[in-house]
Amino acid sequence: MEPSPKPIKVLLIEDNPGDVRLISEAFKNGHGAHRLSVVRDGVQALAFLHRQGEYGEAPRPDLVMLDLKLPHKDGLEVLREIKGDAGLRSIPVVVLTTSAREEDIRRCYELHANCYVTKRRGLRQFIATVQSIRDFWCKVANLPPGD
Repeated sequence: MEPSPKPIKVLLIEDNPGDVRLISEAFKNGHGAHRLSVVRDGVQALAFLHRQGEYGEAPRPDLVMLDLKLPHKDGLEVLREIKGDAGLRSIPVVVLTTSAREEDIRRCYELHANCYVTKRRGLRQFIATVQSIRDFWCKVANLPPGD
Protein backbone atom coordinates (compact mmCIF):
# COMPACT_ATOMS: atom_id res chain seq x y z
CA MET A 1 0.00 0.00 0.00
CA GLU A 2 1.40 3.37 -1.02
CA PRO A 3 1.67 5.93 1.79
CA SER A 4 -0.76 8.80 1.56
CA PRO A 5 0.82 12.16 0.82
CA LYS A 6 1.46 14.49 3.70
CA PRO A 7 0.15 17.99 2.99
CA ILE A 8 3.08 20.38 2.91
CA LYS A 9 3.65 24.09 2.48
CA VAL A 10 5.79 24.80 -0.58
CA LEU A 11 7.38 28.08 -1.57
CA LEU A 12 7.87 28.15 -5.33
CA ILE A 13 10.37 30.79 -6.48
CA GLU A 14 9.80 30.97 -10.23
CA ASP A 15 9.40 33.85 -12.69
CA ASN A 16 8.06 31.86 -15.66
CA PRO A 17 4.22 31.98 -15.54
CA GLY A 18 3.91 28.82 -17.64
CA ASP A 19 6.13 26.83 -15.28
CA VAL A 20 4.23 28.21 -12.28
CA ARG A 21 0.96 27.00 -13.78
CA LEU A 22 2.31 23.52 -14.57
CA ILE A 23 3.92 23.11 -11.14
CA SER A 24 0.70 24.26 -9.47
CA GLU A 25 -1.28 21.66 -11.43
CA ALA A 26 1.19 18.90 -10.57
CA PHE A 27 0.80 19.66 -6.86
CA LYS A 28 -3.02 19.83 -7.11
CA ASN A 29 -3.08 16.43 -8.78
CA GLY A 30 -1.25 14.92 -5.81
CA HIS A 31 -4.48 14.54 -3.81
CA GLY A 32 -2.94 16.27 -0.81
CA ALA A 33 -3.97 19.57 0.71
CA HIS A 34 -0.67 21.16 -0.27
CA ARG A 35 -0.29 24.90 0.07
CA LEU A 36 1.75 26.36 -2.77
CA SER A 37 2.92 29.95 -2.37
CA VAL A 38 4.56 31.61 -5.36
CA VAL A 39 6.98 34.50 -5.59
CA ARG A 40 8.49 35.69 -8.85
CA ASP A 41 11.96 36.95 -7.91
CA GLY A 42 14.74 36.57 -5.37
CA VAL A 43 13.94 39.75 -3.45
CA GLN A 44 10.32 38.64 -2.94
CA ALA A 45 11.54 35.18 -1.92
CA LEU A 46 13.70 36.51 0.89
CA ALA A 47 10.96 38.91 2.05
CA PHE A 48 8.55 35.92 2.15
CA LEU A 49 10.99 33.75 4.09
CA HIS A 50 11.77 36.52 6.57
CA ARG A 51 8.09 37.51 6.77
CA GLN A 52 8.76 41.11 5.83
CA GLY A 53 6.41 43.72 4.35
CA GLU A 54 3.45 42.24 2.52
CA TYR A 55 4.64 38.77 3.59
CA GLY A 56 4.32 39.44 7.33
CA GLU A 57 1.81 36.60 7.71
CA ALA A 58 3.52 34.20 5.29
CA PRO A 59 3.66 30.55 6.36
CA ARG A 60 7.05 28.99 6.95
CA PRO A 61 7.48 26.60 4.03
CA ASP A 62 8.27 22.94 4.51
CA LEU A 63 10.00 22.95 1.13
CA VAL A 64 11.43 25.57 -1.24
CA MET A 65 11.51 25.00 -5.00
CA LEU A 66 13.99 27.45 -6.50
CA ASP A 67 14.75 28.48 -10.06
CA LEU A 68 18.26 29.84 -10.66
CA LYS A 69 17.47 32.43 -13.31
CA LEU A 70 15.48 35.03 -11.41
CA PRO A 71 15.14 38.80 -11.70
CA HIS A 72 16.50 41.19 -9.05
CA LYS A 73 18.42 38.52 -7.10
CA ASP A 74 19.39 35.25 -8.74
CA GLY A 75 18.76 31.79 -7.35
CA LEU A 76 22.34 31.25 -6.21
CA GLU A 77 22.14 34.38 -4.06
CA VAL A 78 18.81 33.25 -2.63
CA LEU A 79 20.19 29.78 -1.89
CA ARG A 80 23.28 31.29 -0.24
CA GLU A 81 21.09 33.44 2.02
CA ILE A 82 18.70 30.61 2.93
CA LYS A 83 21.46 28.17 3.83
CA GLY A 84 23.47 30.87 5.60
CA ASP A 85 20.59 31.79 7.92
CA ALA A 86 20.32 29.67 11.09
CA GLY A 87 16.54 30.15 11.13
CA LEU A 88 16.04 29.02 7.52
CA ARG A 89 18.79 26.53 6.72
CA SER A 90 16.78 23.49 7.81
CA ILE A 91 14.20 24.12 5.08
CA PRO A 92 14.97 21.75 2.18
CA VAL A 93 15.69 23.54 -1.10
CA VAL A 94 15.11 21.83 -4.44
CA VAL A 95 16.75 23.69 -7.28
CA LEU A 96 14.50 23.26 -10.34
CA THR A 97 16.05 25.00 -13.31
CA THR A 98 16.76 24.77 -17.02
CA SER A 99 20.53 24.83 -16.45
CA ALA A 100 22.39 21.55 -16.77
CA ARG A 101 25.76 23.30 -16.48
CA GLU A 102 28.19 21.39 -14.29
CA GLU A 103 29.31 24.67 -12.72
CA ASP A 104 25.74 25.50 -11.61
CA ILE A 105 25.19 22.00 -10.24
CA ARG A 106 28.48 22.02 -8.33
CA ARG A 107 27.88 25.51 -6.95
CA CYS A 108 24.36 24.68 -5.74
CA TYR A 109 25.58 21.63 -3.84
CA GLU A 110 28.46 23.65 -2.39
CA LEU A 111 25.79 26.06 -1.11
CA HIS A 112 23.95 23.08 0.45
CA ALA A 113 21.03 22.64 -1.94
CA ASN A 114 19.17 19.48 -0.99
CA CYS A 115 18.50 18.51 -4.58
CA TYR A 116 19.26 19.77 -8.10
CA VAL A 117 16.81 18.92 -10.89
CA THR A 118 17.03 20.07 -14.47
CA LYS A 119 13.66 21.02 -15.98
CA ARG A 120 12.71 18.52 -18.64
CA ARG A 121 11.67 19.70 -22.06
CA GLY A 122 8.20 18.69 -23.14
CA LEU A 123 4.99 18.96 -21.21
CA ARG A 124 4.69 15.33 -20.09
CA GLN A 125 8.31 15.07 -19.02
CA PHE A 126 8.15 18.36 -17.11
CA ILE A 127 4.98 17.34 -15.25
CA ALA A 128 6.39 13.87 -14.50
CA THR A 129 9.53 15.47 -13.06
CA VAL A 130 7.54 17.81 -10.80
CA GLN A 131 5.27 14.97 -9.70
CA SER A 132 8.30 12.87 -8.75
CA ILE A 133 9.65 15.78 -6.68
CA ARG A 134 6.23 16.18 -5.05
CA ASP A 135 5.91 12.47 -4.34
CA PHE A 136 9.37 12.20 -2.82
CA TRP A 137 9.00 15.18 -0.49
CA CYS A 138 5.38 14.37 0.43
CA LYS A 139 5.47 10.57 0.66
CA VAL A 140 9.04 9.48 1.29
CA ALA A 141 11.11 12.18 2.98
CA ASN A 142 10.79 13.16 6.61
CA LEU A 143 10.72 16.94 6.73
CA PRO A 144 11.92 18.98 9.70
CA PRO A 145 9.13 20.26 11.92
CA GLY A 146 7.97 23.77 11.02
CA ASP A 147 6.21 26.40 13.03
